[in-house]
Amino acid sequence: MDRNISNLLGKIRALEDELEAELARKRDELRFSIQDRKIRFEREIVEEHRKLKTSLIAYVAQAELKHVLVAPVVYPLISPFLLLDFFVTLYQFACFPVYGIPKVRRRDHIVFDRHHLAYLNLVERINCAYCSYGNGLLAYVREIAGRTEQYWCPIKHASRVHGAHSRYRRFFDFGDAAGYQGILEKLRRDYGEKE
Repeated sequence: MDRNISNLLGKIRALEDELEAELARKRDELRFSIQDRKIRFEREIVEEHRKLKTSLIAYVAQAELKHVLVAPVVYPLISPFLLLDFFVTLYQFACFPVYGIPKVRRRDHIVFDRHHLAYLNLVERINCAYCSYGNGLLAYVREIAGRTEQYWCPIKHASRVHGAHSRYRRFFDFGDAAGYQGILEKLRRDYGEKE
């Protein structure tokens, strides 16, 4: 990999570490902790949150008509999400061992933790669970697709790709035939956890 690109990747990793430290500081400020994937709020914070919760009746009564009208379009998307989840998981479990690619853990991408927020009513919790699943599923699928692309075609595009997955930056430059032929097999085996 180009030395300058390697240096930039190092800076990105350092910034990610700094961001994680800042998020930990923010957790302390908001007075909650995460232990063994379980979230714990201080008792008085939970009581404050409960006081701020909008009742279910008030929430439904205040709902905008446009939101109610599009709900029948939004919620049925759960069906294709479930099918996508099933088939991508099946693909990974069938093919990744053959290719020697480490499996992606769903729980690293699909996270349900907003139910710990006492200020959310039932509808808000359902909406949060729906969004957590949808966005987490797409992140899970993206990682599986990224690992597949790393194995089969780790070459950057000639044009800039917006929102490329985290593995993409390690791919061979477009037109770098010598690099591609020289270390393709090495890259196919390098799925380090820290990207």
